[in-house]
Amino acid sequence: MREGSLDAPTRHPVDWQNDDFYNKDSIDAELERVFDICHGCRRCVSLCNAFPTLFDLVDESDTLEVDGVDKADYAKVVDQCYLCDLCYMTKCPYVPPHPWNVDFPHLMLRAKAHKFKEGKTRWRDRFLSSTDAVGKAATFIPVVDVTVNAITRHAGARKLLSAQLGVHPDATLPEYHYNTARRRAKKLLHPREATHKAKATATTTGKVALFTTCYGNYNKPQVVEDLIRVFQHNGIEVILADREVCCGMPKLEMGDIESVVRAGETNIPVLATLVDQGYDIVGPVPSCVLMFKQELPLLLPDDQQVQKVKKAMYDPFEYLMLRHKSGLLNTDFKTPLGDVSYQVACHLRVQNIGLKTRDLLNLVPGTEVHAIERCSGHDGTYAVRNEFRDAAVKIATPVARRVDQQNPQHLASDCPMAAQMVADVATLDVLPEHPMNLLRKAYGI
Repeated sequence: MREGSLDAPTRHPVDWQNDDFYNKDSIDAELERVFDICHGCRRCVSLCNAFPTLFDLVDESDTLEVDGVDKADYAKVVDQCYLCDLCYMTKCPYVPPHPWNVDFPHLMLRAKAHKFKEGKTRWRDRFLSSTDAVGKAATFIPVVDVTVNAITRHAGARKLLSAQLGVHPDATLPEYHYNTARRRAKKLLHPREATHKAKATATTTGKVALFTTCYGNYNKPQVVEDLIRVFQHNGIEVILADREVCCGMPKLEMGDIESVVRAGETNIPVLATLVDQGYDIVGPVPSCVLMFKQELPLLLPDDQQVQKVKKAMYDPFEYLMLRHKSGLLNTDFKTPLGDVSYQVACHLRVQNIGLKTRDLLNLVPGTEVHAIERCSGHDGTYAVRNEFRDAAVKIATPVARRVDQQNPQHLASDCPMAAQMVADVATLDVLPEHPMNLLRKAYGI
C-alpha cells in the first residue's frame, strides 16, 4: 500500500438517505478513524481552523493520540469546517481512490447533518442561511432596503445584533437593493424570439440562461448586470431562468440536507428544461455554480435531470474562455486595468477548471493579474459570527498581506464576500470588485 495517492481525486455519492448516515456511534467511529489519519499527516494545518483545533485537542490529551480526545470535543472540529473543500482537492493524499477513503468535508457535513437533525443548530444559523427569505423581505419595497442597510451600518444597531443574534459588529454585512438583478435584467434582455442567431462551438451553445443566485439578485445586482452586458457584447444570447430559489449552499453548510434537496426540486426542473431548449447555464457566484456541478449531483446521483444540469453549468469566465478557444471572444479592449490582486475563491478552485478569470483579464493590454490562491476566511456566514470572527481574520491575514505588498489598482475575487473580507483586513484602501466589473470596464461598455 502506498502512503499517498498520485491519482486524481474521485468523489463518492453522499449516502444521506441511509439511516446509518445519522447514527451518532457510526459518525463518531468514522470521525476517530479520519482524525487519526489527519493527526499522522498534518498537511492541512494551514488551510483553516478545523485542523489546528483537532491537533491542539490531540496534543493536549493524556495519550497525545486521537484516542485520548473526548468524543464530545469532536464537535469543536466540526464547527470550524465551512466545507471549502480545499483539503480534499488540494492537500489530502488519502482521498479516494486511495483505500483509506478520506473525505474530510463530507464527513464534516455528516456530523453537521446529525447536529441539525437533533435540533441542536442555533436559530441564528438557521436565520442567516435563509437567504431567499431575508432577501425578499429586505427588497420587497424601496423603503425597506434603505432601512435595512442603514441599520446594518449603525454602530448601536450592530452592538444589538452582536448581543442578540451573534453577528460580529466588525463584520461587513451585505447591502440589499430593491432594484434587484432580476428587475434590472428585464430591462436588459430581449424577448427570446427577437434575439440574434447564437454561434455554437464544440463545447458551448452561445445561448445562456442566467441563474442570478440569491447574492447576485439581492446583494450584488451590479455584478449580474455587468455579466449580461459583457455576454451580450460577446454575441451571447442571455435570458433569465424563469424561476429560481437559493441554490442551497448556505443550508448545506449548516447540515440541512433536506432543505438543499427541496431547493433542488424547485431549481432543477426549470434549469433542465432550459438545457433541453439549447441553453447553457451560468451563475455569477462560485459557490452556487459548485452546488449544481458537484454537491447536488452527489446528493442525488441517480437523478438524470440533476446530471443534465451539472453538464450544462458553467462559471462565467470558464464559459468566456471556452468561447475564446473557438475564436469567439471579443478582444477589442479599450481600457487597461493595471495591477490586479485577484483572490481565487475556494469554491472556484475546487471546480478544477483552472484560473480562467486570471487568464481572461490578462488578455487585456496593460493589465497584470496577481493570483492569490489562499482562502479569504469569509466562507458563507463563518466570518460574521461572533465565535469565529477572530479565526476568520487570521485566515484572511496572509491574503491581505499579499494585497498590501502588491499595492494594486484593483482588488478582485469571483466571490464578492471574499473580496470584501480581504479588503476589510488589508491596510490598503482599495475597493473590492468583482472580475466581471473589471471586464466591463476593460471593454468600455
